[in-house]
Amino acid sequence: MKVLLIKDVKGTGKAGEVKEVKDGYGKNFLIAKGFALHATQEVLDNYKEEQRLKAEQEAKEVAIAEEVAQKIDSTKLTIKHKIGANGNLIGSVTNKEISEALKEQFDIELDRKAITLRDKIKSTGIFEVDCKLGHSVHAVLKVDIIGEE
Repeated sequence: MKVLLIKDVKGTGKAGEVKEVKDGYGKNFLIAKGFALHATQEVLDNYKEEQRLKAEQEAKEVAIAEEVAQKIDSTKLTIKHKIGANGNLIGSVTNKEISEALKEQFDIELDRKAITLRDKIKSTGIFEVDCKLGHSVHAVLKVDIIGEE
């Protein structure tokens, strides 16, 4: 019996492979547990079509992420933060503040968890912040911290 594996099965194969297995193992275990489908021509054609659609969708997402990365690389974000008597910032600038300022100033929506700070920002100046945009696309955002009393 030929089956199309939907999920990885230890000792049998990886998802997407067509395998020849014994009838009992195929019907009673793989198909019954939802690990595989009977490999008819219709099932194989549907699987190929689904994979093609997933690849197209992923290509669109990568293109959008790269477009946002170019936008982020070319921008300089300015954040005003309260400054203490000694000249240092009161507290530190967080990735949440950066995310909100990015949305407010440039209308770029980026989750705070996607913004990585190398070190805590506790002083004024220009800092580089790494932004993960998905599908292994990264951008570097320049953040200018200005103190205000």
